[in-house]
Amino acid sequence: MNIFITGGLGFVGRCLSKALLQDGHRVTAVGRTPEPQKISHPAFRYIAADTTMAGDWQAELPDHEAVVNLAGKSIFTRWSDQAKQQIYNSRILTTRNLVAGLPEGRETLLLSTSAVGYYGDRGEDVLTEDEPPGEDFLATLAREWEKEALAAAAKGARVVLPRFGIVLDRSGGAMAAMIPAFRLFVGGALGSGQQWFPWIHMDDLVAALRFLIDRSDLHGPFNCTAPEPVRNAELAKTLGRKLHRPSCMPAPAFMIKLVLGEFGEVLLGSQRAVPKRLGEAGFSFRYGALEAALEEIVHR
Repeated sequence: MNIFITGGLGFVGRCLSKALLQDGHRVTAVGRTPEPQKISHPAFRYIAADTTMAGDWQAELPDHEAVVNLAGKSIFTRWSDQAKQQIYNSRILTTRNLVAGLPEGRETLLLSTSAVGYYGDRGEDVLTEDEPPGEDFLATLAREWEKEALAAAAKGARVVLPRFGIVLDRSGGAMAAMIPAFRLFVGGALGSGQQWFPWIHMDDLVAALRFLIDRSDLHGPFNCTAPEPVRNAELAKTLGRKLHRPSCMPAPAFMIKLVLGEFGEVLLGSQRAVPKRLGEAGFSFRYGALEAALEEIVHR
């Protein structure tokens, strides 16, 4: 299969690209960096382009049976008005341009990323894919992001919307910040630590995306989160134990809000998301429990 991936050399994209190449697929990755550290493989190709703008890159789309949309500016920053606009544009405009470039009347797969931020801060609620969206910035963004992707169905595309939890991997993301902090004896929970933390190990996320690509009968939203969400305090305690470090240096809620502003509210929010639809479809997690996931990450 020919597979086109926006953000194909990003945090998740690089891992997915390598896995798909190992499966025997041909991968075309697109990103904004002119000269990234590319993947050395005869079936891999890279295109440098700004996908928030229409361009020659869209002409590549009809040559691919599947399109995976992983593009999006990182949300892990203080949210100024300018930062929020960049976060919005990188997702909405890219998805809109992808849909515009898809061929008519062909069952191309569009697997377009979303996130469990779709649900907003929901406290103790168990969040399956049937739950309604929240109303904060990330929830509104995710709702509009999914709406843009679903427009591809009118062209005959199969649209899948994986809603990512927090991806755990040593190479980047949350663990890249947390592990050094714990090693320096300054690790701990965020705020009260009672908020639910919807996580997934990178290996399981990549496996889930491959599963969704291969299963032509699946469409719509899928929570890509481990079946056992944990509270933030449990994450901190377990990581500290794996690193042989204490987890008694919590970051006070007021300090998080002071430093990170609106994004700080997101870090303190709670999403008890569970992968109901993946389970019903027969997907099996390798790292269903946090203990095993962190053991693999810390001692890889």
